[in-house]
Amino acid sequence: MQRYQWSRLNKQQVGAYTEYFVKMELTMFGFQVYSTEVDDRGIDFVARLDNGPFIEVQVKSLRSMGYVFMQKRKFSLNEHLHLALGLLCEGKSPQLFLIPSTVWMSPNSMFVERNYEGLKSKPEWGLNISYKNMPSLESYRFESSVERLTLQCT
Repeated sequence: MQRYQWSRLNKQQVGAYTEYFVKMELTMFGFQVYSTEVDDRGIDFVARLDNGPFIEVQVKSLRSMGYVFMQKRKFSLNEHLHLALGLLCEGKSPQLFLIPSTVWMSPNSMFVERNYEGLKSKPEWGLNISYKNMPSLESYRFESSVERLTLQCT
């Protein structure tokens, strides 16, 4: 059986895999990771390095290029909140990104704000993942983001 056959997993399995993978990767970098008992506030877990500040992490995953979003009422932009994004391309190991929520303070074609005034949908912050936008995501590769967080804690 070939590894990384993401199409064999259902949506819930993909989400759980990505969340656990992000937790383990942070642990490998020396972070203490604390799971939430209930995911009703849009925070999947919190983590911190040594005695540094806690970061709150919301995890999203995609199996192909596309769009992910976080409801504004559950993803309130601040310096401690981050989005962990897992891109799961068939036959390949996961690509992880860790994006500070403050990026959405200056929306653009990649990091979008949608208010849906007068519509049923709730206001959201979104992320357009496309081949064209991938260069804008490069600076948020997991290892680079963790390195920046580590420097802030020392």
